[in-house]
Amino acid sequence: MGSGSGGRRRGAAGRPHAPKNSVSHAAGSDADASLPRSGDGAQHVGLPQWHDGNRILASLPPDELAVVAQSLAAVSLTSGQILYEQHGAIDWVYFPDTTVASLLSRMDSAVVEVGTIGNEGGVGLALFLGVSVSVPETLVQIPGDARRMRADAFQSAVLQLPRFREVVARCTHAFMTQVSQTAACNRLHGIVQRCARWLLLTHDRVGGADTFPLTHQFLSFMLGVRRAGVTEALGALARSGLIKSSSGRITILDRQGLEAASCECYAIVRRYAGEPFDGLPDIVRLRTENPS
Repeated sequence: MGSGSGGRRRGAAGRPHAPKNSVSHAAGSDADASLPRSGDGAQHVGLPQWHDGNRILASLPPDELAVVAQSLAAVSLTSGQILYEQHGAIDWVYFPDTTVASLLSRMDSAVVEVGTIGNEGGVGLALFLGVSVSVPETLVQIPGDARRMRADAFQSAVLQLPRFREVVARCTHAFMTQVSQTAACNRLHGIVQRCARWLLLTHDRVGGADTFPLTHQFLSFMLGVRRAGVTEALGALARSGLIKSSSGRITILDRQGLEAASCECYAIVRRYAGEPFDGLPDIVRLRTENPS
C-alpha cells in the first residue's frame, strides 16, 4: 500500500521564510480602515458554492460513474496526513468531498504552498500527464472525506471513459491556472487580501460549513509568511467582523464582506475551477446552491 494509505502525519511542514516587509501594515493600523465592515453591504463575487461532494465524480454520466465507482474507496483524511512525499510515487488518486489538500514546495530555507485542491478537482492528476512521481509534497490541509482509486485503475479509466478523460483534462488545466494566478497574487497583493482569498477558497471546499480547523502555523505555510504576519492578517479581518479566529479554528461571519476584502484573484481562480464543468451535456446531478 502506498504512502497515502496509512497516513504518516506531519504537524509542521517546516519553517516558512518571508521578507521582513511581507506584511505592510501592523495590526490596528490603516490596513483595517481599508477593509469592509460587517453589514457594509459591499459588492460580492456571488459565485455559487458547491456542497455536493466531488465535482469530477458528480459530473459523470451514470454509465461512466458506475465503472469508476467499482475502483473507489471512501477514506477519512486527517490534518497533516501525507498523501505523497516530495518526489514520491503517486500510488493513489484522491477525489476530495470535504477535505482540502495542499501541495508544498520544500526547500532548504523555506516551505511554500504552490497549490491547493478540494472538491473541484482531484489529487494526483499528474498521472493524467504521464507522470507517476509527485514533485511537491502533498498533504492534508483541512481534514475531511474523500474517495480514492489506485493509480492503475485511474489510468485505465482515463483510457476507457471519454467523459471522465475530458473532465480530468479540464481540471488539470484549471489547476495549472490556479498555480500561475497564485504566483502572481503572492507577488502583487498584500497579506490581508491573500489571506481573505485563501479563506474563501477553503470555505468553498468544505461542504458548506462556516467553521473549519486551521492553525496559524498551517496558514503561514499557505501564505509564505511568518506566523506573526498571519496573526496580523487574521486580526484585521476579525476586527472588521468578517471572521472569528480562535483555538485553531476559523469561522466565516460575513461571506460577502470577505469577498470584498479579497483581491480579484479569488474570482479568477473560482471561475477557472468551474470551467471544466461548463458545457458538458446531460449532466443531471451537477447542482449548485447560492451561498446563504
